[in-house]
Amino acid sequence: MEKVRDLDTFFKRLLRMIIEDLNKRKYLIKDVKKFISHIRKFHASGESLHEENGYFFLINDDFRKLIYDYEKNK
Repeated sequence: MEKVRDLDTFFKRLLRMIIEDLNKRKYLIKDVKKFISHIRKFHASGESLHEENGYFFLINDDFRKLIYDYEKNK
């Protein structure tokens, strides 16, 4: 009988996203769920700067809409 893969691990692999930082460098978000959770907790409103692994992102309503729409459609 074939072993069933862990669904959490499977879905984490599906939820990946490539975004562009303020310096026009592409960044792969490996765990979109965790990334969005951080944005909701620390960057919920207004404009702020988020740094991740040397990449810088301006978090504003447009950015939040982009990642929340991506999450909703996955």
